[in-house]
Order: sequence, then structure tokens, then C-alpha cells
Amino acid sequence: MLPCSVCVHVCGQRRWHCQKNNGQKRGRTVPSGTPLGIVPVMSHPQSGGNMADSPKEGRQAGSPDFIQLIDMASECVGGKILFATDDFFAPAENLLKADSPRCKQHEHTAFGRWVDGWETRRKRTPGHDWCIIKLGIQGMIRGIDVDISYFMGDYAPRISIQAANLEEDKEPEIPPRGVRLGAAATPEEFEAVAKLKSNDWDHLVPMTDLKPENPASSHNYFLISSQHRWTHIRLNVFPDGGIARLRVYGIGHKDWAATDPKEPIDLAAITCGGACVGFSNAYFGHPNKIIGVGQPKSAEDGWETARRPDRPPILENSEDGTLLVPGCEWAMFRLAHPGVITKIEIDTTYFKGNSPASCSLDGCILTMQEEEDMIRHKWDLPAHRWKALLPVTQLSPDESHVFDSLTLELQDVITHTRLTITPDGGVSRLRLKGFPSSICLLRPREKPMMRFLVKAGFRANL
Repeated sequence: MLPCSVCVHVCGQRRWHCQKNNGQKRGRTVPSGTPLGIVPVMSHPQSGGNMADSPKEGRQAGSPDFIQLIDMASECVGGKILFATDDFFAPAENLLKADSPRCKQHEHTAFGRWVDGWETRRKRTPGHDWCIIKLGIQGMIRGIDVDISYFMGDYAPRISIQAANLEEDKEPEIPPRGVRLGAAATPEEFEAVAKLKSNDWDHLVPMTDLKPENPASSHNYFLISSQHRWTHIRLNVFPDGGIARLRVYGIGHKDWAATDPKEPIDLAAITCGGACVGFSNAYFGHPNKIIGVGQPKSAEDGWETARRPDRPPILENSEDGTLLVPGCEWAMFRLAHPGVITKIEIDTTYFKGNSPASCSLDGCILTMQEEEDMIRHKWDLPAHRWKALLPVTQLSPDESHVFDSLTLELQDVITHTRLTITPDGGVSRLRLKGFPSSICLLRPREKPMMRFLVKAGFRANL
């Protein structure tokens, strides 16, 4: 195995793009936990865009790029409240809801005004309120959204956020919370959670004032630059008050050393570390959604483009039944781990009148420097660098399509894939099942050769 200073190497504890600059982008850096009053720019969804696993800093826009990543704390992916000091007006579980907060202006509970979030009582004793969240997806956090919508008179004025990477078997047993309302944590719960020593966890966001904006949409965004893997979050509110939602955006980080070499795995999954790094159009939905968790819930839970304006006035088919249209749309994905793809699933569920006519899938091998160059050049990669994984194939609406990959040979390890749809439309899921392999890419100055190490048991599967 070549030393890490010479190669881009896959290993259980490192990202496969580790280099001398530790994978950091060039340019001005923003300290971890920086509140985004001037937030990163998001590429216009109608035109080509880039969505790597970290946003570009310093340009003003309505919302940061990282919100296109997966919410690792959401109840939809298994996020869970382990502990909260107080749940008097509304339980902390509301923080993790997938839907946006709502307002029921004239509705009350036995304890006060109904609110859609976590709200503690007005504190009259020393200290401050806080809660512990176990992430549903463990990985690297790129950004945090502290949403205080509809809490204009009751929001927490200040917060801080801490994080820890805890081993599963070392997590203490904490009493189940059950249904919480009008209650505070019991002495037994305080005693159990004290074993986590959460006061000593790393700070991702220091104590920061929250800023209310539009009552119906009041987001406080924080850019996180930490490269560590995190499993738990501690949200501190100072001294008390309410927060509607806590979104923890990032990418999964899988322990590849612990994977079963005989079992194929989805190498594109965002839970494992896959990410969209470019696209031609994302008018109705970002491509990161199609490598998301579980089955699609609706057409909103997928990638959908605008209708192409260059469509012919009257559509026609070729002799082989292919739709004759001049253009296409595409999305680029960096795999969570270099590997060989053996099975491809392209799902158009919920896209009934707006599915693509056909699609194709190609793969290539890129270093991180080459990826950065391609992002700058709108993914104008020479044709000879691409390997066909799936030829142009017709798609049916509202259906899951499963194909065998064209490239089963051991030398066909790839790091990136390009999904092309013709002429436009929507896809709900892309699953790329295969087998990870260790790969060392030498620096360009050295002899242009590559070395592939396939896990034990992989060759037998092929």
C-alpha cells in the first residue's frame, strides 16, 4: 500500500480523497459553526449546478447549498431524542419532524399554546435547557439549520451545538422517554445521561444569538467545516424557550473495513457518503434526493428537471422506437467508495406523466483534483474517459427498473457516475449495487498507472 502522502487511498477511517490539503477546497475558509448571515450561493436550479459535499462560501443567496444534503437527524432516517431537560409546552421530538413547522393560532393544550416544535417552560431555576439527539445517519456534518418559525415571542434567544462520536456498545442505557408534555427530566434520567459526559463534547457551534426573520420561515444557518464523523448532537438553549426544527445536514460515513465482502452494497447511497457533484437542471428537485434513504415518498422526493424548451413541435420516433429529441439532462455522482458496479436500479415511482423516455449510465475514474477541475469546466470530460455501465434504455413511468451492469470485469473500478435522462423528467431513486475496492491513484507527475486491490471474496462473487 502506498503512503497516504503519495496516493488517494481508501481505508476504513479516511475519506478516499485524503490528500496533502486534507480534502479542503481552495480559497477563503469559514470557521466551523459560522452563522450564515451572508450564506453560500446555490446554483440556479434551471441551469447547470454543482453540489459537492461542502458549499462555496461568502456569496449572498437565499439559502445555503448544504440544505440539499440529507438531514441526518430527521425522524425519517432514524434520528432520536435520547434526553431533554424539559418538555413542558412541546416535546423535543418535534425538532426531528420531516415536515415544515405549522401554526395553529387558536389551538391550546392543557399546558398552554399549541406549538410545532420543542418549547421548554420559562426557567425560574439556575442553569439552561438542553437535549441529546442520536443521529439516524452517522457521518460528517456540513451545515445546521436552527429553525424558529412561529416562535416569534417564545424562541430561544441563544443556542450552542456540541457533538460526539460514540461507539454503539458504549452508549449508556437511558430510560425511554414515552409521550412527553408538561414534564421535566427525572433525577433518574439526569443520572443516566450524565454518563455520556456531554458537557465535554466538541463544540460545532459556539453560543450564538438566534435571529428571528419571517415569522413563517425563520432559519438560522450554520456552516460546519469539521471533517470528523459524528453520531450524537447536544443542542443547548440559553436559558430556555422554543425551537421549531433542528436540521443536521451532511453525508454518511460508512466503516468500509466492517463490510461483508460477499454482500453487494449501494455505492452511491448518501448514507454511505455518496454525493451529487454536478447537474444540468434541477428545477423541481435536486439529484441528491435520488440517492437518499429508503423508498421514495412522493414525486417531491426525487430529481425532476424542467421541460426542455428545445423539444420539436411534433415528436417522432426512430425506426428502433427511440424518441427523436435534440437534448438531454444529466447528473454526476461521486461514489461513496471506489468500486465495481454490478447491479443498477433506476426508479421512476410517482413520476407518471413526467418520467424520462430513456436513460443511460456511464462511469469514470477521477482523483479529487480532477473532480475539482471538472466542476470548474462544467463536467466537460473527454469521451474516452467514460465507461458505459448501461446503454440507452427506455424507461416506463411509475416503475422500478433493475439492470445488470455492462462492466463486471475486475479492472472496471470507478469513482464517479453520470446518469443521463432523455429528454427530461423525473427519477425517484438511483441505486448502484456493487463491491468496494481499495484504489490508489498516483499523483499526475508520477508514472500514470493505477493499482486495484479487490477485497477477499469479491472475485468469487463475480
